[in-house]
Amino acid sequence: QVQLVESGGGLVQAGGSLRLSCAASGSIFRINSMGWYRQAPGKQRDLVAAISRGGSTSTVDSVKGRFTISRDNAKNTVYLQMNSLKPEDTAVYYCNADISRVPGLPSHDYWGQGTQVIVSP
Repeated sequence: QVQLVESGGGLVQAGGSLRLSCAASGSIFRINSMGWYRQAPGKQRDLVAAISRGGSTSTVDSVKGRFTISRDNAKNTVYLQMNSLKPEDTAVYYCNADISRVPGLPSHDYWGQGTQVIVSP
C-alpha cells in the first residue's frame, strides 16, 4: 500500500504565497518522478510542475517564475512553493508520483487526495 498525503493548501489573497507539501509513505522501493497537477472547477486536471529523482524540473509557462517545485528524497516528499499567486491559480492541487514498489517490476502512478487552493482578488 502506498499513500500520498498533501498539505499546505488554503485561502490567500492575490500576491500572497503558499507552500504545498506531499509526503509518500508505505511499501516503497523507489520514487521516480514526482509532480503537481491542478484542476479548476469545470476544467481538466493539468500538469503544473514536475521533478525527476535527480532534481531536474519543469514548470508550465503560466506559473514560470512564480512556482518552484523541489523534493527531499530522504523524506519521500515533494514541495510546491507558490509565490505571487493570482485568482486564476485557484484549483484543487494534486500530488503525483511514479513509484516502484518492488525491484525489477514496473512502476505505477499514485495520486494524493488533493488540497484546495483559493486565491481571492
